[in-house]
Amino acid sequence: MFSGIVEGRAEVVRVRDGERGMRVEWKFPEGLTLEVGQSVALDGVCLTVERFAEGVATFFLSDETLGRTKFGEVLKPGYVSNYERALKVGDRLDGHIVLGHVDGVARLTKVRDYGDGGKEWEVEVPEELARYVAEKGSVALDGTSLTVNSVAGNRFVIRLVPHTLRITALGVRREGEKLNFEADVIARYVERLMEFMR
Repeated sequence: MFSGIVEGRAEVVRVRDGERGMRVEWKFPEGLTLEVGQSVALDGVCLTVERFAEGVATFFLSDETLGRTKFGEVLKPGYVSNYERALKVGDRLDGHIVLGHVDGVARLTKVRDYGDGGKEWEVEVPEELARYVAEKGSVALDGTSLTVNSVAGNRFVIRLVPHTLRITALGVRREGEKLNFEADVIARYVERLMEFMR
């Protein structure tokens, strides 16, 4: 489980096709240590460390992961991702509950300047996921916990403060780019419960 409070950026250094998926190597900031078997969210996708040496971690991404997320299209050397290590018992939950199970791919449709160094984004999600987005609710975009400011159909608006733009890979995303989208898990459980109450 994760909080959506991104720790920083990691850069793809190598991509290798494999049987039923691919192996990807990300370079992490100097001084960060990962253990084999540890769970790490990269752009909101929960992945398991296969190998870690000299700041570079290797992960296996299955065909299912590549098909459900943006990773099947965007991963190449130089690509920058958000990373967050899994929560431990006793950690603060400053964002919201993020599982690392991406629901689908969203698209960044508009970027506007907002406030003193901030940005306002308009994001489009697939029609079938729009029902999970609520004004003042939470969503995860590329693993980042964000508050929805407004909703219209399958589009919604969020605002990014300068700190978020500086620390996370959202600071290098541009109009038209794809984003991994995870709905608030509470919305999914409520929907499932309502099905049994009909």
